Amino acid sequence: MKSWVLVSILLSPLWCNLQHHALCFTVESSHEPMEFRATTSVNFTGFKNDLSFFEEKPFEILLKGTDDECHLVMNHRPDERCAFVQSTPDCAQEDGFINYLHMAFCLFPPNLFPLAIFLFILWLLFLFTALGVAASKFFCPNLSAISSILRLTHNVAGVTFLAFGNGAPDVFSAMVAFSRPHTAGLAIGALFGAGIFVTTVVAGSVALVKPFTVASRPFLRDVIFYMAAVFWTFVILYKRHISLGEALGYISLYVAYVFTVIISAYIYNRQKRSINGPLQNGSTHTPADLQSDSDDDSPGLPNGSIQDYENEYQPLLPYTESTSQIFLNSINPVDSRKWRRKPWYWKAIKVIKLPLEVLLLLTVPVVDPDKDDRNWKRPLNCLHLVTGPLVCVLTFSSGKYGLQYIQGEFPVWALTLITGLFLSGIVFCTTTNEQPPRYHFVFSLLGFVVSAMWISTAASEVVSVLRTLGVVFSLSNTVLGLTLLAWGNSIGDCFSDITIARQGYPRMAISACFGGIIFNMLFGVGLGCLLQLFNHKHVVVLESEGLLGWVLAGALGLSLVLSFVLVPLQCFHLGRAYGVFLLLYYAVFLLVALLTEFGQIHMGGM
Repeated sequence: MKSWVLVSILLSPLWCNLQHHALCFTVESSHEPMEFRATTSVNFTGFKNDLSFFEEKPFEILLKGTDDECHLVMNHRPDERCAFVQSTPDCAQEDGFINYLHMAFCLFPPNLFPLAIFLFILWLLFLFTALGVAASKFFCPNLSAISSILRLTHNVAGVTFLAFGNGAPDVFSAMVAFSRPHTAGLAIGALFGAGIFVTTVVAGSVALVKPFTVASRPFLRDVIFYMAAVFWTFVILYKRHISLGEALGYISLYVAYVFTVIISAYIYNRQKRSINGPLQNGSTHTPADLQSDSDDDSPGLPNGSIQDYENEYQPLLPYTESTSQIFLNSINPVDSRKWRRKPWYWKAIKVIKLPLEVLLLLTVPVVDPDKDDRNWKRPLNCLHLVTGPLVCVLTFSSGKYGLQYIQGEFPVWALTLITGLFLSGIVFCTTTNEQPPRYHFVFSLLGFVVSAMWISTAASEVVSVLRTLGVVFSLSNTVLGLTLLAWGNSIGDCFSDITIARQGYPRMAISACFGGIIFNMLFGVGLGCLLQLFNHKHVVVLESEGLLGWVLAGALGLSLVLSFVLVPLQCFHLGRAYGVFLLLYYAVFLLVALLTEFGQIHMGGM
């Protein structure tokens, strides 16, 4: 419910900004240059095409450090904006299925322009919901199944597959943003903004809910590696370009982090066995200093009550469902028992998510090793062999390859459909409803790929919508990234970590705070830039984000340094006072960032 009101914090000033644009350009009747009070001036000398609405005029804009001419569209009269969008290369659709700029300025009449923006905001909230559902209910379970099949330890799985699953929306959003010339600021803003949000708001909320003593060595390890990642990004922002070696450095740093986690877990377990060994005949209590030195042992959650609850609803007499009943039950995302116990607002949100969940159930297989049948649904899994590859083909690069023709005669999507039908028929005829086949683990790989494609598609649309909102409201990509994109991708982690802390596991919550954002930062920047390097050029050039970029990097670095210094001074105890301090720190940072964005704080010469 709370994810549907994220944008309301910025909506009031943005709406005033929108009304300001509409008023200013409605009363404009002369050809004299309009005057804007801002800190950065850009001399615009006309368009390099046949359409020229204005002769040489100085346009001053609020967006610092951007060469995107599309942001100048709001400087034109409403009846001229559509032609400007169609004739300006920077306004062309770079990726995604919907051209939001063309829709806002060309399909909607000028008097309905506010309605278009309102619909875009609702669509943005729905896309955030889609990211959360696809990641939590489809992407993460399949990654967990893969790690179980590979028999990875909890530490290795936690910092690799599960970290990827939890950070999938952030990583894919960053990769999509880095793949476009004018939206890299979104990625930087989102990764840094999410880092500050998680390390202050989420960590502070955990400390307020459940004061505790953090594990010393894991905490210092995570903070040191995160500071290294932030410093590396700080250097990249200063140089304003990323080479292949520097992009690989991000991946290498995370590999070093994984090895550090594995080695520290091995050392901890060895020390624990050496201490408990001589105490086999007596007390087996582990000393408190060793217990407080590591969080590698995750507390076991009680499973007996859940299993008993499931067994309570098992039929008393043997009952075999038909194939059609299995299919209908497997695509029904509503549990009637849970539905009766939930409040009305939960039901309202569930109804909104219902079409999305049904679509994902029809296209993404999910393997659950904890179930006796491993979630084997024979009719639905056979359908997945048809729909899953189709989704991959039609969503990869916005369907450009799926709609191509083989030798100009046969479409790629049709070949994928025929192949899927053939494989589906073989699986259906050689399996039964009761027993999963030996190759059932392959469906977890298929589910991983298909859910990743869905997440990537939703992330691409999120980036496109945010860029459109930035153009309309004269906001930089960086401020949109550190607010809307960071909040949308992190709000789920916030509530889940607070819930874990309330259940009595604050160490697990604080570990998730730091471990996840390290992965997001290193893989989000590293993979995004690697894709750019492999597809286009040898060096990725970053546009300057102006003073706001340095405010963002400096605030994140300062928060980590304060945590590195203050937490050990408190003997690694996080109390409510420290939680209040972190929340106030984020409030001050957000105020400074917004004042910088709107030109109230600036440096001389910028």
